[in-house]
Amino acid sequence: MDFTRMFAGPFCTMLLGDLGADVVKIEAPEGDPIRAQGPPFFEGESMSYLAVNRNKRSIVLDMKREDDKATARALALKADVIVENFRPDVMGRLGVGYESVCAENPGVIYAAMSGMGATGPLRDKGAFDLTIQAEGGYMSLTGEAEGTPIKLGTSAFDLICGQYAMGAITTALYARERTGRGQKIETSLLEGMVSFLVDAGVEYLTMGTLRPKWGSEHPNNVPYKAFAAADGWIVVGAGAQHLYEGFVRVLKREDLAVDPRFRTLRDRVTNRAALYRILDEVVAQWKVEELVAALDAAGVPCAPVNDVAAVFRHPQVIERGMLQTVPRADGSQVPTIGPAAKFSSVDITRDWKAPPRLGEHGAEVLRDWLAR
Repeated sequence: MDFTRMFAGPFCTMLLGDLGADVVKIEAPEGDPIRAQGPPFFEGESMSYLAVNRNKRSIVLDMKREDDKATARALALKADVIVENFRPDVMGRLGVGYESVCAENPGVIYAAMSGMGATGPLRDKGAFDLTIQAEGGYMSLTGEAEGTPIKLGTSAFDLICGQYAMGAITTALYARERTGRGQKIETSLLEGMVSFLVDAGVEYLTMGTLRPKWGSEHPNNVPYKAFAAADGWIVVGAGAQHLYEGFVRVLKREDLAVDPRFRTLRDRVTNRAALYRILDEVVAQWKVEELVAALDAAGVPCAPVNDVAAVFRHPQVIERGMLQTVPRADGSQVPTIGPAAKFSSVDITRDWKAPPRLGEHGAEVLRDWLAR
Protein backbone atom coordinates (compact mmCIF):
# COMPACT_ATOMS: atom_id res chain seq x y z
CA MET A 1 0.00 0.00 0.00
CA ASP A 2 1.43 3.31 -1.14
CA PHE A 3 0.06 6.16 0.95
CA THR A 4 2.78 8.52 -0.29
CA ARG A 5 2.50 11.74 -2.25
CA MET A 6 4.76 14.14 -4.12
CA PHE A 7 8.27 12.75 -4.84
CA ALA A 8 10.31 10.90 -2.19
CA GLY A 9 7.68 8.32 -1.22
CA PRO A 10 6.41 7.67 -4.75
CA PHE A 11 10.02 7.18 -5.94
CA CYS A 12 10.50 4.53 -3.22
CA THR A 13 7.35 2.65 -4.16
CA MET A 14 8.10 2.94 -7.88
CA LEU A 15 11.43 1.21 -7.31
CA LEU A 16 9.59 -1.59 -5.52
CA GLY A 17 7.07 -1.78 -8.38
CA ASP A 18 9.93 -1.90 -10.87
CA LEU A 19 11.11 -5.08 -9.14
CA GLY A 20 7.70 -6.74 -9.34
CA ALA A 21 5.80 -5.63 -6.23
CA ASP A 22 2.04 -5.12 -6.59
CA VAL A 23 1.97 -1.46 -5.56
CA VAL A 24 -1.46 0.03 -4.85
CA LYS A 25 -1.37 3.82 -4.84
CA ILE A 26 -3.97 5.18 -2.41
CA GLU A 27 -5.16 8.60 -3.57
CA ALA A 28 -7.62 11.17 -2.28
CA PRO A 29 -10.41 12.16 -4.67
CA GLU A 30 -8.34 15.08 -5.92
CA GLY A 31 -5.36 12.80 -6.50
CA ASP A 32 -1.69 13.05 -5.59
CA PRO A 33 -0.90 16.81 -5.68
CA ILE A 34 2.09 16.13 -7.91
CA ARG A 35 -0.28 15.20 -10.75
CA ALA A 36 -1.04 18.91 -11.14
CA GLN A 37 2.55 20.19 -10.80
CA GLY A 38 3.23 21.97 -14.05
CA PRO A 39 3.24 22.85 -16.85
CA PRO A 40 4.61 21.04 -18.77
CA PHE A 41 2.13 18.15 -18.99
CA PHE A 42 2.15 14.98 -21.09
CA GLU A 43 -1.34 13.73 -21.91
CA GLY A 44 -2.68 15.58 -18.88
CA GLU A 45 -0.07 14.36 -16.38
CA SER A 46 2.84 16.35 -14.94
CA MET A 47 6.43 15.39 -15.65
CA SER A 48 7.06 14.89 -11.93
CA TYR A 49 4.11 12.50 -11.60
CA LEU A 50 5.16 10.46 -14.61
CA ALA A 51 8.75 10.28 -13.35
CA VAL A 52 7.98 8.44 -10.10
CA ASN A 53 4.72 6.49 -10.51
CA ARG A 54 5.13 3.74 -13.09
CA ASN A 55 4.29 0.14 -12.17
CA LYS A 56 1.48 1.00 -9.74
CA ARG A 57 -2.29 0.64 -9.56
CA SER A 58 -4.38 3.62 -8.41
CA ILE A 59 -7.41 3.49 -6.14
CA VAL A 60 -9.30 6.49 -4.80
CA LEU A 61 -10.24 6.46 -1.11
CA ASP A 62 -11.71 9.47 0.63
CA MET A 63 -10.33 9.06 4.15
CA LYS A 64 -12.93 11.50 5.46
CA ARG A 65 -15.56 8.84 4.79
CA GLU A 66 -15.95 6.02 7.29
CA ASP A 67 -16.59 3.39 4.61
CA ASP A 68 -13.40 4.35 2.74
CA LYS A 69 -11.43 4.33 6.00
CA ALA A 70 -12.75 0.83 6.60
CA THR A 71 -11.66 -0.20 3.11
CA ALA A 72 -8.20 1.24 3.72
CA ARG A 73 -7.90 -0.74 6.92
CA ALA A 74 -9.06 -3.93 5.24
CA LEU A 75 -6.38 -3.47 2.58
CA ALA A 76 -3.76 -2.67 5.25
CA LEU A 77 -4.47 -5.95 7.00
CA LYS A 78 -3.66 -7.75 3.73
CA ALA A 79 -0.53 -5.76 2.93
CA ASP A 80 3.04 -7.02 3.11
CA VAL A 81 4.35 -3.45 3.03
CA ILE A 82 2.82 -0.07 3.85
CA VAL A 83 4.67 3.11 2.89
CA GLU A 84 3.51 6.56 4.02
CA ASN A 85 4.89 10.08 4.14
CA PHE A 86 2.30 11.97 6.16
CA ARG A 87 3.18 14.04 9.20
CA PRO A 88 3.44 12.08 12.47
CA ASP A 89 0.15 10.79 13.90
CA VAL A 90 -1.90 11.30 10.71
CA MET A 91 -1.97 7.60 9.83
CA GLY A 92 -3.02 6.74 13.36
CA ARG A 93 -5.99 9.09 13.15
CA LEU A 94 -6.98 7.43 9.88
CA GLY A 95 -7.01 4.00 11.53
CA VAL A 96 -3.98 2.64 9.65
CA GLY A 97 -1.13 3.54 12.02
CA TYR A 98 1.63 1.02 12.62
CA GLU A 99 0.64 -0.14 16.10
CA SER A 100 -2.99 -0.69 15.12
CA VAL A 101 -2.22 -2.52 11.87
CA CYS A 102 0.62 -4.56 13.39
CA ALA A 103 -1.69 -5.86 16.11
CA GLU A 104 -3.68 -7.74 13.45
CA ASN A 105 -1.04 -8.02 10.72
CA PRO A 106 2.20 -8.72 12.63
CA GLY A 107 4.18 -9.48 9.49
CA VAL A 108 3.64 -6.02 8.00
CA ILE A 109 6.67 -3.92 6.99
CA TYR A 110 5.66 -0.33 7.72
CA ALA A 111 7.87 2.42 6.29
CA ALA A 112 7.29 5.97 7.50
CA MET A 113 9.01 8.75 5.56
CA SER A 114 9.10 12.37 6.64
CA GLY A 115 10.91 15.63 6.07
CA MET A 116 12.74 16.03 9.37
CA GLY A 117 12.46 12.65 11.11
CA ALA A 118 9.96 10.88 13.34
CA THR A 119 11.23 12.32 16.64
CA GLY A 120 12.87 15.51 17.83
CA PRO A 121 11.89 19.15 18.20
CA LEU A 122 11.19 19.62 14.45
CA ARG A 123 9.32 16.34 13.86
CA ASP A 124 6.19 18.24 12.77
CA LYS A 125 7.98 20.58 10.40
CA GLY A 126 7.39 19.86 6.73
CA ALA A 127 10.18 19.92 4.18
CA PHE A 128 10.86 20.08 0.48
CA ASP A 129 14.06 19.06 -1.26
CA LEU A 130 14.99 22.76 -1.51
CA THR A 131 14.60 23.41 2.20
CA ILE A 132 16.49 20.24 3.10
CA GLN A 133 19.41 21.13 0.83
CA ALA A 134 19.58 24.45 2.68
CA GLU A 135 18.97 23.27 6.25
CA GLY A 136 21.11 20.16 5.88
CA GLY A 137 24.17 22.05 4.66
CA TYR A 138 24.39 20.91 1.04
CA MET A 139 23.83 24.33 -0.47
CA SER A 140 26.83 25.62 1.48
CA LEU A 141 28.93 23.19 -0.59
CA THR A 142 27.33 23.71 -4.00
CA GLY A 143 28.07 26.50 -6.45
CA GLU A 144 30.98 28.67 -7.49
CA ALA A 145 33.43 29.83 -4.84
CA GLU A 146 32.12 33.40 -4.68
CA GLY A 147 28.63 32.65 -5.92
CA THR A 148 25.23 32.39 -4.30
CA PRO A 149 24.03 29.08 -2.79
CA ILE A 150 22.86 26.68 -5.50
CA LYS A 151 20.57 23.64 -5.25
CA LEU A 152 21.27 20.51 -7.26
CA GLY A 153 19.53 20.31 -10.62
CA THR A 154 16.98 17.68 -9.58
CA SER A 155 15.25 16.90 -6.28
CA ALA A 156 18.17 14.67 -5.38
CA PHE A 157 17.48 14.28 -1.67
CA ASP A 158 13.86 13.34 -2.22
CA LEU A 159 15.23 10.52 -4.35
CA ILE A 160 17.92 9.58 -1.86
CA CYS A 161 15.32 9.35 0.90
CA GLY A 162 13.25 7.10 -1.38
CA GLN A 163 16.24 4.89 -2.11
CA TYR A 164 17.06 4.52 1.58
CA ALA A 165 13.47 3.55 2.32
CA MET A 166 13.39 1.06 -0.55
CA GLY A 167 16.64 -0.57 0.60
CA ALA A 168 15.38 -0.78 4.17
CA ILE A 169 12.07 -2.31 3.04
CA THR A 170 13.78 -5.05 1.03
CA THR A 171 16.09 -5.75 3.97
CA ALA A 172 13.11 -5.98 6.34
CA LEU A 173 11.36 -8.37 3.96
CA TYR A 174 14.46 -10.58 3.96
CA ALA A 175 14.54 -10.46 7.77
CA ARG A 176 10.87 -11.44 7.84
CA GLU A 177 11.66 -14.52 5.79
CA ARG A 178 14.01 -15.61 8.59
CA THR A 179 12.07 -14.45 11.66
CA GLY A 180 8.44 -14.30 10.54
CA ARG A 181 8.17 -10.81 12.04
CA GLY A 182 7.60 -7.48 10.38
CA GLN A 183 8.83 -4.14 11.68
CA LYS A 184 8.58 -0.39 11.35
CA ILE A 185 11.11 1.62 9.36
CA GLU A 186 11.63 5.37 9.68
CA THR A 187 13.68 7.63 7.46
CA SER A 188 13.59 11.25 6.33
CA LEU A 189 14.90 13.74 3.83
CA LEU A 190 17.08 15.29 6.54
CA GLU A 191 18.74 12.04 7.57
CA GLY A 192 19.38 11.02 3.98
CA MET A 193 20.86 14.43 3.23
CA VAL A 194 23.17 14.43 6.27
CA SER A 195 24.42 10.96 5.32
CA PHE A 196 25.38 12.33 1.90
CA LEU A 197 27.71 14.93 3.40
CA VAL A 198 30.18 12.01 3.51
CA ASP A 199 33.78 13.34 3.34
CA ALA A 200 32.72 16.98 3.82
CA GLY A 201 30.91 15.94 6.98
CA VAL A 202 33.77 13.79 8.25
CA GLU A 203 36.23 16.59 7.47
CA TYR A 204 34.32 18.83 9.86
CA LEU A 205 33.91 16.10 12.50
CA THR A 206 37.61 15.19 12.49
CA MET A 207 39.32 18.46 11.61
CA GLY A 208 36.78 21.10 12.60
CA THR A 209 37.08 22.74 9.17
CA LEU A 210 34.21 23.81 6.93
CA ARG A 211 34.59 22.93 3.27
CA PRO A 212 33.95 25.94 1.02
CA LYS A 213 32.15 25.90 -2.32
CA TRP A 214 34.43 24.72 -5.13
CA GLY A 215 32.17 24.86 -8.19
CA SER A 216 33.30 22.00 -10.43
CA GLU A 217 36.75 21.99 -8.82
CA HIS A 218 38.09 19.58 -6.21
CA PRO A 219 39.74 20.82 -2.99
CA ASN A 220 42.79 18.56 -3.25
CA ASN A 221 42.81 17.26 -6.82
CA VAL A 222 44.20 19.54 -9.56
CA PRO A 223 43.48 19.72 -12.47
CA TYR A 224 39.91 18.59 -11.90
CA LYS A 225 37.11 20.84 -13.17
CA ALA A 226 34.98 22.04 -16.08
CA PHE A 227 36.82 23.91 -18.82
CA ALA A 228 35.29 26.15 -21.48
CA ALA A 229 36.32 24.87 -24.90
CA ALA A 230 35.81 26.65 -28.22
CA ASP A 231 32.30 25.24 -28.74
CA GLY A 232 31.12 23.99 -25.35
CA TRP A 233 32.27 22.64 -22.01
CA ILE A 234 34.43 19.68 -21.06
CA VAL A 235 35.37 18.25 -17.68
CA VAL A 236 38.79 16.77 -17.03
CA GLY A 237 39.89 14.82 -13.96
CA ALA A 238 43.68 14.62 -14.13
CA GLY A 239 44.98 15.08 -10.60
CA ALA A 240 47.01 11.87 -10.47
CA GLN A 241 50.55 12.39 -11.72
CA HIS A 242 50.40 10.12 -14.79
CA LEU A 243 47.04 11.60 -15.78
CA TYR A 244 48.33 15.15 -15.44
CA GLU A 245 51.33 14.34 -17.59
CA GLY A 246 49.04 12.76 -20.19
CA PHE A 247 46.76 15.81 -20.13
CA VAL A 248 49.48 18.37 -20.75
CA ARG A 249 51.04 16.10 -23.38
CA VAL A 250 47.75 16.11 -25.34
CA LEU A 251 47.65 19.91 -24.97
CA LYS A 252 51.23 20.06 -26.29
CA ARG A 253 52.28 21.82 -23.11
CA GLU A 254 54.80 19.31 -21.77
CA ASP A 255 56.58 22.23 -20.12
CA LEU A 256 53.81 22.28 -17.51
CA ALA A 257 54.86 18.81 -16.33
CA VAL A 258 58.33 20.06 -15.34
CA ASP A 259 57.43 23.59 -14.24
CA PRO A 260 58.41 23.66 -10.53
CA ARG A 261 55.11 25.34 -9.68
CA PHE A 262 53.11 22.35 -10.99
CA ARG A 263 55.47 19.36 -10.86
CA THR A 264 53.65 17.42 -8.12
CA LEU A 265 50.03 17.24 -7.00
CA ARG A 266 50.97 19.16 -3.87
CA ASP A 267 52.47 21.88 -6.06
CA ARG A 268 49.39 21.99 -8.27
CA VAL A 269 47.00 22.27 -5.34
CA THR A 270 49.10 25.09 -3.89
CA ASN A 271 49.32 26.93 -7.21
CA ARG A 272 45.96 26.00 -8.69
CA ALA A 273 45.02 29.55 -9.73
CA ALA A 274 48.19 29.99 -11.79
CA LEU A 275 47.82 26.57 -13.43
CA TYR A 276 44.16 27.09 -14.25
CA ARG A 277 44.88 30.44 -15.88
CA ILE A 278 47.21 28.64 -18.28
CA LEU A 279 45.01 25.59 -18.86
CA ASP A 280 41.86 27.69 -19.37
CA GLU A 281 43.56 29.55 -22.19
CA VAL A 282 44.87 26.41 -23.87
CA VAL A 283 41.64 24.37 -23.62
CA ALA A 284 39.65 27.29 -25.06
CA GLN A 285 41.46 26.70 -28.37
CA TRP A 286 40.09 23.14 -28.72
CA LYS A 287 36.71 21.90 -29.86
CA VAL A 288 35.01 19.62 -27.34
CA GLU A 289 34.73 16.57 -29.59
CA GLU A 290 38.37 16.77 -30.68
CA LEU A 291 39.72 17.20 -27.16
CA VAL A 292 37.56 14.37 -25.78
CA ALA A 293 38.82 12.07 -28.52
CA ALA A 294 42.44 12.99 -27.85
CA LEU A 295 42.14 12.62 -24.08
CA ASP A 296 40.26 9.32 -24.41
CA ALA A 297 43.07 7.99 -26.59
CA ALA A 298 45.57 9.08 -23.93
CA GLY A 299 43.55 7.48 -21.11
CA VAL A 300 42.82 10.79 -19.38
CA PRO A 301 39.37 10.89 -17.69
CA CYS A 302 37.17 13.48 -19.39
CA ALA A 303 33.65 14.04 -20.66
CA PRO A 304 31.64 16.61 -22.57
CA VAL A 305 29.10 18.50 -20.46
CA ASN A 306 25.97 17.13 -22.12
CA ASP A 307 22.46 18.49 -21.92
CA VAL A 308 19.63 16.03 -21.26
CA ALA A 309 18.85 15.67 -24.98
CA ALA A 310 22.43 14.54 -25.60
CA VAL A 311 22.17 12.07 -22.72
CA PHE A 312 19.25 10.25 -24.34
CA ARG A 313 21.12 10.13 -27.66
CA HIS A 314 24.23 8.75 -25.95
CA PRO A 315 25.11 5.32 -27.39
CA GLN A 316 26.07 3.91 -23.98
CA VAL A 317 22.82 5.12 -22.39
CA ILE A 318 20.83 3.50 -25.21
CA GLU A 319 22.86 0.27 -25.10
CA ARG A 320 22.31 -0.05 -21.33
CA GLY A 321 18.55 0.20 -21.68
CA MET A 322 18.14 3.52 -19.92
CA LEU A 323 15.60 4.74 -22.48
CA GLN A 324 12.35 2.78 -22.23
CA THR A 325 8.67 3.14 -23.03
CA VAL A 326 5.82 1.73 -20.92
CA PRO A 327 2.29 0.92 -22.13
CA ARG A 328 -1.00 2.36 -20.94
CA ALA A 329 -4.14 0.26 -20.85
CA ASP A 330 -5.25 1.79 -24.17
CA GLY A 331 -2.06 0.63 -25.88
CA SER A 332 -0.37 4.04 -26.08
CA GLN A 333 3.22 4.36 -24.89
CA VAL A 334 4.80 6.67 -22.32
CA PRO A 335 8.56 7.31 -22.40
CA THR A 336 10.39 6.53 -19.16
CA ILE A 337 13.88 6.07 -17.74
CA GLY A 338 15.20 2.52 -17.53
CA PRO A 339 16.45 0.63 -14.45
CA ALA A 340 19.85 1.45 -12.99
CA ALA A 341 20.36 -2.15 -11.83
CA LYS A 342 20.03 -5.15 -14.14
CA PHE A 343 19.51 -8.81 -13.22
CA SER A 344 21.00 -11.76 -15.09
CA SER A 345 17.93 -13.94 -14.54
CA VAL A 346 15.19 -11.62 -15.81
CA ASP A 347 14.52 -8.44 -17.77
CA ILE A 348 12.58 -6.53 -15.13
CA THR A 349 11.26 -4.04 -17.71
CA ARG A 350 9.33 -6.76 -19.56
CA ASP A 351 6.09 -6.20 -17.63
CA TRP A 352 6.45 -2.53 -16.73
CA LYS A 353 3.33 -0.39 -16.98
CA ALA A 354 2.72 3.34 -17.35
CA PRO A 355 1.84 5.51 -14.32
CA PRO A 356 -1.86 4.99 -13.60
CA ARG A 357 -4.67 7.41 -14.23
CA LEU A 358 -6.40 8.58 -11.06
CA GLY A 359 -8.53 5.73 -9.67
CA GLU A 360 -7.90 3.60 -12.75
CA HIS A 361 -7.71 0.30 -10.84
CA GLY A 362 -10.20 0.75 -7.98
CA ALA A 363 -12.51 -2.21 -8.63
CA GLU A 364 -9.63 -4.40 -9.75
CA VAL A 365 -7.63 -3.79 -6.56
CA LEU A 366 -10.59 -4.50 -4.27
CA ARG A 367 -11.27 -7.73 -6.12
CA ASP A 368 -7.64 -8.87 -6.07
CA TRP A 369 -6.86 -7.94 -2.47
CA LEU A 370 -10.09 -8.42 -0.57
CA ALA A 371 -11.58 -11.43 -2.34
CA ARG A 372 -8.71 -13.58 -1.05
